[in-house]
Amino acid sequence: MTLVVTVAIVLSGCSAAPTRPPAVAAVSSANAELYARLDADVRQYNDAQNQLEAGDPAAVDARSQALADLRIAATACAARSGCDSARFIVAYDRLLRVEAGESDTGATDADDATTENGEPSPVLQAVPEAQRSVALLRNHQLSELIASNGPIKAALEEWLTQMRPQLINTYINYQYLRYQMEPAYRKAGLPEALLFGIMAKESGGRVHAVSRSGAAGPLQFMPATGRRFGLGVVDGFDQRFDPRLEAVANAAYINEQLKAFNDNLELTIAAYNGGEGFVSRLAAAHAADASFWNPKIYFTLSPETREYVPMVLAAAWLFLHPERYNLHFPRVDGAPGHVDLLAPTSLAELTVCLGQAGGMTDGWFRTLRNLNPRLDPQTEQPVGTRIAVPDVLEKPYARSCVSGGPWMKLASDLHDAVLPTPPAAFAAARREPKPRRYTVRRGDTLFGIAHRFGCDNLHELASANRLRAPHYELRPGMELRMPMCRRG
Repeated sequence: MTLVVTVAIVLSGCSAAPTRPPAVAAVSSANAELYARLDADVRQYNDAQNQLEAGDPAAVDARSQALADLRIAATACAARSGCDSARFIVAYDRLLRVEAGESDTGATDADDATTENGEPSPVLQAVPEAQRSVALLRNHQLSELIASNGPIKAALEEWLTQMRPQLINTYINYQYLRYQMEPAYRKAGLPEALLFGIMAKESGGRVHAVSRSGAAGPLQFMPATGRRFGLGVVDGFDQRFDPRLEAVANAAYINEQLKAFNDNLELTIAAYNGGEGFVSRLAAAHAADASFWNPKIYFTLSPETREYVPMVLAAAWLFLHPERYNLHFPRVDGAPGHVDLLAPTSLAELTVCLGQAGGMTDGWFRTLRNLNPRLDPQTEQPVGTRIAVPDVLEKPYARSCVSGGPWMKLASDLHDAVLPTPPAAFAAARREPKPRRYTVRRGDTLFGIAHRFGCDNLHELASANRLRAPHYELRPGMELRMPMCRRG
């Protein structure tokens, strides 16, 4: 597959160290020619840059020509066996940083590519996934887009101000879920930063998130779309709440839409939010300039989608380059572990018992729920049940949460609290004389209504209102009978 040095590479930063290509006995003449071409392009660019800084405006063309030739050489390298694409990726990234006004070390060897704080270059980290033939921002580099695009800059500001807590919480939640979710993106050849960007905008890394429209899970699949990508209800469990399975489904969806939109990332993200049918028809109607930023497309999309795409891109960019924005993500040891319960315990009790072990100031409830999505947090699990936990919690559990320990005793006492029940006469006086009803509003789905009002069984609710699967079609103004729902 060919290599396109665009946002697919820039967004593909991942935590694992890059895997270098295996050594070969000798460099082929064809690859040696490409390496020489790389060196010549870098020299041409640097000479042009020096001339430009000396006041020669004509050097702009020479600099652009060097970049263009480097792109062509990089594409040729990726298609050839034994050619080290890392050399081209790192050189290209460095030249783009120079063009953006950032410092340049002048080095050309891939092993020397580091950020100013000594961390490996995100582009160098991208090397294992850079063989993928997806130009995720066709015709321009993400660094250029970030610098010049108003909606994305506004999105960056929003993440760094009022949305900063959600961004930080997403990062923490993701680090504990990463071992379940990142492999699906890596296998699909997609950049991890895109996974983070979607999660940040959709759920903040809350595995059990459910929207008013019925989208569910950390990546917020609608029921029908989830079923299309293998996410059903098995033994009463909605698989959209399984982070590993939803990441697999999300990666398949993104790849499907990238193919449909000719590798255009912005339209693919727009389709994820606004519906692939609508976005596809819109792109087809403006095939000559099928760009998300084309005003005829941009302003036809809903305000929600116009805001959604820049927010996802901005979150992905911040995931890769926090240091450029005075943003510091906390260090998180997300190594997976487990405990086998030594006493009957619920996730709620386990949370109380563990307290703030490992320096988790907000406690472990969200993490334990995320890692054990099939368990009701209030239901005690029997002795021997294996609970997924971060590795850092294995020792605190053995130390503090054994049967009879003071914190476990406290947790059990709190969990066994009995709430008062109203007297029978009072309950009778409050009883509604007829089944509760709900008037459907625009944008409602039956799943969302059932979740919002505590309906125990979606199919019973549908049957009570003569709604047929699988769409359960609703109309604004329709009045639903809700006799089996807990809240009205």
